[in-house]
Amino acid sequence: MPAAIVPVAELPPSAAGAGVRPGRPAHSVHPQRPDPETLHPALWRGHQLGRSAGHGVPTGFQELDGQLPGGGWPRRALSELLLPHHGIGEIRLMAPALAAVQQAGRLVMLFDPPAVLSGWALAEMGLVVEQLLLIQSASHVPMDPAHLTHPAHPASSRPPPRAVGAPARLWALEQALKSGHVGAVLAWLPPRLSPDRVRRLQLAAQAHDGPAFVLREAAAQGQPSASPLRLGLRAAGVDQLAINVLKRRGPPLLQPVHLRLPSMLSLVAARRAVPAGGEGLPAVADGLADVRADAAAAAAARLPSSATFVNLA
Repeated sequence: MPAAIVPVAELPPSAAGAGVRPGRPAHSVHPQRPDPETLHPALWRGHQLGRSAGHGVPTGFQELDGQLPGGGWPRRALSELLLPHHGIGEIRLMAPALAAVQQAGRLVMLFDPPAVLSGWALAEMGLVVEQLLLIQSASHVPMDPAHLTHPAHPASSRPPPRAVGAPARLWALEQALKSGHVGAVLAWLPPRLSPDRVRRLQLAAQAHDGPAFVLREAAAQGQPSASPLRLGLRAAGVDQLAINVLKRRGPPLLQPVHLRLPSMLSLVAARRAVPAGGEGLPAVADGLADVRADAAAAAAARLPSSATFVNLA
C-alpha cells in the first residue's frame, strides 16, 4: 500500500510530537536562523543589500545612496568606476564624498590623473585644493608651457623624465591604501590591468578606512574583478549621468540610476549656453552671468596656487 501524505495538523498529538526529544520544547525543532551579517560582515542574503559593520560614505545623491550597501560609498573596499572616456562627470560624482573626507580633517590623494586638473573647478566642487595630495608618475606628467619657457628653468638644466612602470605605480598605490593615513583615494588605473592586480588592491583597501575609487576603461567590464562595487558610467545628457550597477553586495539592479550633476560652466560658457534673442532671455542671461561671476570671484579668492605635487620619478 503506497504511503499517504498526511498534513502535520491532522496527526494526533502523540504522532506529531514523535520526533521531539523528551524534555525539549516543540518550537525548538526548527530554531530561527540568525542573520548572515551576525556570522560574518561579508555575508548577506541574495535578495537584500549587504550590511557592513560601519556606514558608508554618503555620495551626495539620494538616488544612488539608496542602491548602495551601507547607504553610500563603501569603506575598506574598492569602488570601481568604468568609463567610456574621461570627463563625463566622474569627478563631480565623487566630489561630495571627497569634500566630506576633507572636512573631517583627513587627506585626499589623487593618483595618476590622465590630464591637468582644474583647481578652479575642484574648488567649485567644494574641495580645498591646497589639502590635496597629487601623485603623478613621469610617464605622462602634464607639463606647464610657462614652466618650460621660464628663464629660471632652462631646458639644459631639466633632466628628461623617467618612465615609471605600472608595477611601481601600483605598488605606491598599495602602500598608500595600507598606510591608514589617507582619508580617500582616487586613482586612475593603467589599461588592461590583470585581475590579480585588482585583487591585490582590494586586499590593501581592507586596511583603508575610507572610500577608495579606481577608474578604469569600460572594456574592463568583461573581466573578473575583486572589487565589491562596480559601476558603469555613461553620459545621459548635459550635466546628467547614467550609472549601471554592475556589481554590489546585493541583488542585481536592472535599471540604471540617473543623476543630475551640478553645473560647472564658466562665465563665458554660461553666457553661450543661453540663446540670444527672444523676450526675457537677456535678463535671464544677465542674472545667470551675475551668479557665475559671483561664484568665480569667490572661488578665485580662496583658490591657492597649487596642490601638493609628488613625482614618482
